Amino acid sequence: MSNKYKNKPRKEMTNLESNHAKSMEPLTCASLPHSLSAFVDTFVDFSVGGLFLPPSASSAASPSLPPSRLPPASRLVAIGDLHGDFHKSIQSLSLAGLVDPASLRWIGGSSVAVQVGDVLDRGGDELRILYLIRRLQTEAERSGGRLMMLNGNHETMNVARNFRYITPAGLEEFKNWAKWYRAGLAMKQLCPDLPRPKDPFKGVPKSFPGVKPEYWEGFHARIAALQPAGPITTRFLSSNHTILIVGNSVFVHGGLLRKHVEYGLDRINQDVRNWMAVNEPKHPMFVFDRDAVVWLRAFSDGFNCDCTQLQEVLSLIPGARRLVMGHTIQTEGINAVCGDQAIRVDVGLSKGCGDGVPEVLEITGGGKEVRILTASWNRVYEGRKQAWGRKENVEGLAWLVRESSRVKGVETKA
Repeated sequence: MSNKYKNKPRKEMTNLESNHAKSMEPLTCASLPHSLSAFVDTFVDFSVGGLFLPPSASSAASPSLPPSRLPPASRLVAIGDLHGDFHKSIQSLSLAGLVDPASLRWIGGSSVAVQVGDVLDRGGDELRILYLIRRLQTEAERSGGRLMMLNGNHETMNVARNFRYITPAGLEEFKNWAKWYRAGLAMKQLCPDLPRPKDPFKGVPKSFPGVKPEYWEGFHARIAALQPAGPITTRFLSSNHTILIVGNSVFVHGGLLRKHVEYGLDRINQDVRNWMAVNEPKHPMFVFDRDAVVWLRAFSDGFNCDCTQLQEVLSLIPGARRLVMGHTIQTEGINAVCGDQAIRVDVGLSKGCGDGVPEVLEITGGGKEVRILTASWNRVYEGRKQAWGRKENVEGLAWLVRESSRVKGVETKA
């Protein structure tokens, strides 16, 4: 302290002098604003996904999920399985009038869209799609709309370390994520006064017998990212519903049975959320069995479904009119059975599972009007037309999905 203040009682120090003394104290990491961590997270996000996510998208999952039921939407869109194909995902979102393919920004206004799960596996753009969906969700909410993503069987498989359907490109993408995520951890650890961030790689195996060594690093990264309470699981999957009702339409990846409804749709959603985000040791019910809600094919495989069983299930859900599902590839495109009470929207669009022509389902008129939006007419549809033996002319742009169905399609440009 200078001689000026040496013999002066401390209580007589002026405010200006006191502030000057405080300003001479060294700054520590603990005194830095929270934006330091946010900056590091944003840096990692951009390095991995090529996008700047809004701050709200970086928050951790809430303790509980919102109810599984949303009010009717003036315009409701269903999008099928995407399976790691970014290009086809953009085509589908653009086809639905939700995203500008040039800027990748939300243009859907107040539309409500439901992607029925299975973003993971079979392709190499899994993280890229997850990042895009998260940003679009924020933009949609600002416009009065919603973009919801369900958990499918491939999401639950990956969280459970079942990697049967991963690709080398998918492993490489997660390997790249690990590189940048570790860089972010190292930057945060430069500040010893900040709480030490959790290291998701700790305890994860580094070698995998039976797997080629060149893939070990990718497996290591994928487990760290997608394990229960892992950073990618917590951020992008755990806050998703497994079953969702919008107006009179019930959305699920695989299907529903009476026992699922009686157990409770909100309860199933919360069980999956707790397992993914909190790492509850007990696996959620109705997720891993053959007739689980993400695996069931009773109403999506073939055209001879047990419609009586489906009607019983829908009757247990007040106001439910139809079940919209993915999971089972429909080589003939989106179609409906059981008097349009079961609509199947997985067209196998990913290059990893069919390279199908993008199609999306649109529901309007308070849930009464249903139609299919399909990509521009091309030789794929000509082939379908010949295979079905349809010789009559189709009026305008309408296209009957199946003779027995009232659901119609319309051709648009993606």
